[in-house]
Amino acid sequence: MRIHNFSAGPAVLPEPVLRRAADEMLDWHGSGMSVMEMSHRGKEFIAIAEKAEADLRSLLAIPPAFKVLFLQGGAIGENAIVPMNLLGGRTSADYVNTGEWSKKSIKEAKKYGKVNVAATSEAANYTTIPARSTWNLDPGAAYVHICGNETIGGVEYPELPDVGGVPLVVDASSHILSRPIDWSRAGVVYGGAQKNIGPAGLTLVIVREDLLDRALPITPSAFHWKEQAEAESMLNTPPTYAIYIAGLVFEWLIGEGGVAAIERRNIAKAKLLYDFLDRSGFYTNPVAREFRSRMNVPFKLRDEKLDDAFLKGAKEHRMVQLKGHRSVGGMRASIYNAMPVDGVRALVDYMADFERRHG
Repeated sequence: MRIHNFSAGPAVLPEPVLRRAADEMLDWHGSGMSVMEMSHRGKEFIAIAEKAEADLRSLLAIPPAFKVLFLQGGAIGENAIVPMNLLGGRTSADYVNTGEWSKKSIKEAKKYGKVNVAATSEAANYTTIPARSTWNLDPGAAYVHICGNETIGGVEYPELPDVGGVPLVVDASSHILSRPIDWSRAGVVYGGAQKNIGPAGLTLVIVREDLLDRALPITPSAFHWKEQAEAESMLNTPPTYAIYIAGLVFEWLIGEGGVAAIERRNIAKAKLLYDFLDRSGFYTNPVAREFRSRMNVPFKLRDEKLDDAFLKGAKEHRMVQLKGHRSVGGMRASIYNAMPVDGVRALVDYMADFERRHG
């Protein structure tokens, strides 16, 4: 029996995906090879990569004017790669600071150009998102950067903001594929795979084609979006096995009814947990209700001396990775696409029982 894994990433994967990968480990479709052993330029892996991209485009309704890149380096790598690819001919970029991952993005971008923090929720301890009307945007900026979902703080944009004619860049690492994307408002969407897409090692970049020719001269070829786009993400050896697993996850999502269906499920899971937290006087969630993340739910026990007992009891009930990030403490339940409703229900039942015994 598998445990309920509430890890923020690397995170739970759909069990059917794991079983299929196990079945195909030694021999992929009669090739006599594991996917791990295939040449990335061989017809077998080319077929895997092409289907993965086609399924992803279908799931997210990605317009033809956007290129899909399967790269490496994670979102932290992209924090540098984004300004390297978009600052060419401009000197500054706008960033909105909504938490720990926004701060990391800002820190990295400052190495390559001027960063204008157009808005910040620091004064509210990162429990909200600044109203769009308060953003001090520069119409001459190279781009506007947001973190769509703050994994640590549990703050999520309910929709992509309209930033006018300046390209919007979205770090979507922890909520991509959990809801539709408004491509009319997006210029670049990127994210690490290890939360909602597949295993660690793969980075997804979806970039509008007209933004491919803005790179700084210092941009390394392996991180140059235009060069990678022209090479179909194979300028260097891509993370082949991670792409294969991502492709299986895409197939699983299609079988589950696609992004619209999984969004309904995610709404129901989040509601189940937040409704319990709101009824309880024993647990607290600090995030403004309209900006609560569907993917990452931080909460605290009012008596922090009970934290260790809570985590110990959760493990005994086969629920793990509930400890909050070291920067904020408390607890955090990450309930990505692959987390079943039963897992959230089991957590709520345990939390209610723990409250009865210790409240």
